Amino acid sequence: MSAEPAPASAAPEPVPGSEPPTGGKVVVEHRALVLTGYGGYDKLKVQARRAADPRPGEVSVSVRACGLNFADVMARQGLYDRLPPPPICPGMECAGTIRALGDGVRDRQVGDKVMVLARSGLWQEVVNVPASQTFPMPEGMSFEEAAALLVNYITAYMVLFDFGNLRPNQSVLIHMAAGGVGTAAIQLCKTVENVTIFGTASASKHNFLKESGVAHPIDYRTMDYAEEIRKISPKGVDIVLDPLGGSDTSKAFNLLKPMGKLITYGAANLITGQKKNLMAMAKTWWNQFSITALQLLSQNKAVCGYHLGYLDEEVELVRSVVAKLADLYSQGKIKPKIDSVWPFDQVAEAMRQMQEKKNVGKVILVPEAPKEESKKAEN
Repeated sequence: MSAEPAPASAAPEPVPGSEPPTGGKVVVEHRALVLTGYGGYDKLKVQARRAADPRPGEVSVSVRACGLNFADVMARQGLYDRLPPPPICPGMECAGTIRALGDGVRDRQVGDKVMVLARSGLWQEVVNVPASQTFPMPEGMSFEEAAALLVNYITAYMVLFDFGNLRPNQSVLIHMAAGGVGTAAIQLCKTVENVTIFGTASASKHNFLKESGVAHPIDYRTMDYAEEIRKISPKGVDIVLDPLGGSDTSKAFNLLKPMGKLITYGAANLITGQKKNLMAMAKTWWNQFSITALQLLSQNKAVCGYHLGYLDEEVELVRSVVAKLADLYSQGKIKPKIDSVWPFDQVAEAMRQMQEKKNVGKVILVPEAPKEESKKAEN
């Protein structure tokens, strides 16, 4: 089984309204967000789906909240290679309650609150996933927080500690510091003694960054962040987290102190509007950072690449990171920052919130309960 596997199986892609054979098993109709093609916000539609009972080794989860990630924004434009072609249900993380168990599942129970990680397929009211892709929610955690934890905090943790080897008295540059991974990285940095954090974000987010523990917020829109860092720390920084790509990766490498580490984990510079921008793509790839092993040798620096979507076979590695994160949450050392919560019907607005970088923390999607169920709940 993979930790970041093939898509969740709850929503095969039938013609809307068709019903797959179920062998007499219970069929649940539910709502799902479907990417109908590549392009603008209008390419995501709420559609009805039908899913059979979980297969052997799977659990069926009633989804309460889903995480929106920058990779989902890229996927909508056809820029994320781990998503199957449309029509497809996106969504790499969600949280909810187990509603049914497939044959052979022994370590989960109906009613368990779980976080779910998958390559895609989780933006639905009901999902069937291998039990190995579910993680128990820590005590006291909300469904919204649980949907905000996995992708962002696993990424931030592995980048900072597995690749970055973050230690006391070091300095870190965090780009997009008010976003999902950024806020996770800030909190994780605070678990290490005397770490100096530089964070780039628009000026309106600087008060939040200071309150969160960023010593030096920098407005990337009006300042050259490399120059600003050099004024404060002439030798540069020990670790740079780079989700941007293009020319920013070169700037990041040049900002490293001797023995410094650059970890690149995204290409946000590719995104400039609702639809794929060929000029932005060309510019980003033209400016892409490149270095030879021989050049690295004399620089005394490290360059690492991280992509959670390609850790397909590293089940135990990912599970061990989630266990550490759950402990940190229980100790009160980390707590996902929720920017906003949007119903499935408003996925376009949720996407816009993230793509235009208005969010401070995580953007969450939630299914809307059908009116009939709402009325039953009231009675």
